Amino acid sequence: MKTITIYLSILLMSLVMPNMQAQNDSIPAQQERIQELKDKIIKEEKDLLRIKLEGINYRLEREYITPEEAEKQKEEAAKTHALNIENRIAILENQIALRQRGGNNTTYVALELFEDGKALNFKVNEGEMNRKFDKRTTSDLVIAAGLNNAISGDNSIDNSDFKIGGSRFFEIGWAWKTRVFKNSNFMRLKYGVSFQFNGLKPTDNRVFVEDGELTTLEEFPLDLDKSKFRTDNLVFPVHFEFGPSKKIERENYYRYSTNDQFKIGLGGYAGFNIGERQKLKYKEDGDKVKDKLKGDYNTNDFVYGLSGYLSLGGTALYAKYDLNPLFKDPNVELHNISVGLRFDID
Repeated sequence: MKTITIYLSILLMSLVMPNMQAQNDSIPAQQERIQELKDKIIKEEKDLLRIKLEGINYRLEREYITPEEAEKQKEEAAKTHALNIENRIAILENQIALRQRGGNNTTYVALELFEDGKALNFKVNEGEMNRKFDKRTTSDLVIAAGLNNAISGDNSIDNSDFKIGGSRFFEIGWAWKTRVFKNSNFMRLKYGVSFQFNGLKPTDNRVFVEDGELTTLEEFPLDLDKSKFRTDNLVFPVHFEFGPSKKIERENYYRYSTNDQFKIGLGGYAGFNIGERQKLKYKEDGDKVKDKLKGDYNTNDFVYGLSGYLSLGGTALYAKYDLNPLFKDPNVELHNISVGLRFDID
């Protein structure tokens, strides 16, 4: 029997389906069903083509048709069923694409006829499905506020020189959170930049007074309505965050969510003191006076400390402690300490 022409071989091998943009289905059962439909289409067309080839060979053996006519009919039959496979799967993929977007599942279908014309070989090569998109790093706004104070070896919270209820802190910044392990979200690295504003209100009608290298608390000669000392810091916090999370899967991506989950963060911060000021309010000769005093006050330029937070939902209990003294030597070694609430808003 005359061998199949080179044209037929090239034609059949070039019948390649275009890239299918079917979305990776998040439910394995749906994926299996889609593949079953594709396999069914290929099998049906394969069986139909085999029947046609057997009919052509039957007529050829009984000389109802010439070898040239048999070859032409085989070529036409192969082309027809190759196009059938292409079109039927394209229809299936278009239906899937109505509700699925972003995936890449490329299938190549090639038809080869053996030289004896009696057998048909189908080759189906499915491209590897793309992995669903995973956002490993997220970011959020950080806001914290609460009570502030300063302690030393001789100045504890119980006998503090500063009003416990009146001394407060505020922090605002931006943080990034990166999953440490590839396939687990139990540990995250949280890092960012924040502005910290630490306020202290001295007791007993006192104010901070700078005298050379010394900064001390001294009684003010008039009755004070307000005495507040504030330091402003630019810091770069880093925390290791631990806790469970929920894996959320969508059609074209998945995320790990820690919303409403238990979280604990342990770490610290380092940065710079970018300003100090003291505000005084009092009356002099019956007139209200407001003083805003700026100066160095012998504070340390470099700040660093430990911090942590504990969350049982969207709000966290937050604490931080400055390892650096508030004032330089030879002043009393005061360390700023803060306790409050922290909100990470994504």
